[in-house]
Amino acid sequence: MNIPDAIHGIWQSFLDFLEMFVIPDWGALIGLLPILLLLGVIGPLLTLVALAWFVYFVRKPRAPLADAPEPVAAAIGADGKPLFPSGEPFCYRDGLVYPPDARRCEVCGDELAVRCPKCGVGRSAAISTCGNCGLVLKVRPQVRVVRAAQPPPGGAAAA
Repeated sequence: MNIPDAIHGIWQSFLDFLEMFVIPDWGALIGLLPILLLLGVIGPLLTLVALAWFVYFVRKPRAPLADAPEPVAAAIGADGKPLFPSGEPFCYRDGLVYPPDARRCEVCGDELAVRCPKCGVGRSAAISTCGNCGLVLKVRPQVRVVRAAQPPPGGAAAA
């Protein structure tokens, strides 16, 4: 075997290999049409659906956060003086009843007062124990933050 025949054999095997890509088997390609149809039509449609779902959940309207409760005017009694509910902070000077966690009046800056629900004696809203009867009144805000349920700490073994 001489060198030109060896080069011709290598060239012919290279052309046979290249023929698989340049001159395809049309029967096999037509057999791939369902897969190409799936990738070319259904794939982009699924991509658009996933994109629309993502955009919706990113931009969906959310419930607004509740504003902090504002002070309300106290009811006026028959004698013309404000009536303050027991157990809630109030400012006597301005006649306002504040939310449970307030300690100072927003209008005049005075310290708020609280009437004891048990004995009716007034005291500062910053003090949690009544000096007259000893009732411990820890006033908590009525609005509670609700958060998503989470598994207990420690995993499934703790549950």
